[in-house]
Amino acid sequence: MRTFSTAQARRIALAAQGFGAPRPTGPVTLGHLTRTVRRLGFFQIDSVNVLQRAHFMPLYSRCGPYDTALLARAAERPPRRVFEYWAHVATYVDIDLWPAMQHRMIERHGMWGSMREVAEAHPGLVETVLELVRDHGPITARDADALLHGENVTRDRSHWGWNWSATKKALEYLFFIGEITAARRNGAFERVYDLTARVIPAEVLARPALDVDAAHRHLLDHAARALGIATEPCLRDYFRTAPAPTRRAVAELVEDGVLRPVRIAGWERPAYLHAEARQPRRIEARALLSPFDPLVFERTRAEQLFDFRYRIEIYVPEARREYGYYVLPFLLGDQIVARVDLKADRAGGVLVVVGAWAEPHAPGDVAEHLSAELRLLADWLGLSDVRPPTRGDLAPALAEALGVA
Repeated sequence: MRTFSTAQARRIALAAQGFGAPRPTGPVTLGHLTRTVRRLGFFQIDSVNVLQRAHFMPLYSRCGPYDTALLARAAERPPRRVFEYWAHVATYVDIDLWPAMQHRMIERHGMWGSMREVAEAHPGLVETVLELVRDHGPITARDADALLHGENVTRDRSHWGWNWSATKKALEYLFFIGEITAARRNGAFERVYDLTARVIPAEVLARPALDVDAAHRHLLDHAARALGIATEPCLRDYFRTAPAPTRRAVAELVEDGVLRPVRIAGWERPAYLHAEARQPRRIEARALLSPFDPLVFERTRAEQLFDFRYRIEIYVPEARREYGYYVLPFLLGDQIVARVDLKADRAGGVLVVVGAWAEPHAPGDVAEHLSAELRLLADWLGLSDVRPPTRGDLAPALAEALGVA
């Protein structure tokens, strides 16, 4: 069994994730978006907009500045390249993965209790809501509540976060089982629901659904291709697949030669190398990464590959945060060398760097590279300036690199 060093595994992972080639020199096109989402499988959706919503970031990190309307075009206009579903979590999923997602719709794997409860306790409401979508779609949950003349809009106010009405729960149940889907998102970032048959392309709907085992083989193959080299828990986490069928799928992919068992020096768990994974000697990347980028969203893997301990602190009280509210890792070459807490002050036209910290292995010119990437990010976000940090060990050098006395 071949043994890889951590550095070799890191470069394989970066190449598999799309960081092994230079960014496009010309405009980023719908073709770049399509190839990126096919490589990754999905873009994770998140509503936090303190900097930029997470689903816009993976394409930016790999290809540089682009017109974000490309993603709306891919998600909302024929021929659709992506659809919304629970792939990792809430995601824009590659349209070609529709047949592999259908086993979840059929078996309700991963369905939340509130969705199950409304379907079991109020089946008549579910039917009524489906009729509303059929007759009035595309509609939001608020539209559906209004069409029901205010019925079923009582919300549980005892918990922080999503306090869904029964109507919204019914819509999400129908969304989960594939009867309806998201036609688009509105200006308030709400799902706008319509019948699946009116959204997903007919030729995609005509493809046979994969059963549980076939779907897991397909998804595990995709995950392994996207990760390059990974342990079984990392492969399982990518599409949040069930443990038992994941183990069967991995064994079958090994038997078929798609996955090759390998060791990574210093790792306790065995790993698997995808047969088509590139094994580059060098990676020359430079990118700011979303907290939800698939390169780093599995935190144990990020720590093992990059010696980078990373936690998002959005839900941590401010006084207890170690780094900040919305902290992005900075990738340089084949290593994560720094992290920055960022905020877009749109009213003031400024990208605010709240704090900046260098990793112990960061090169001496990290501030210069990071300042250039921050300028690029500010320009993409339509911000005219970058405000230097006042927190973190990298703050003085970064302020100097940004040209601030």
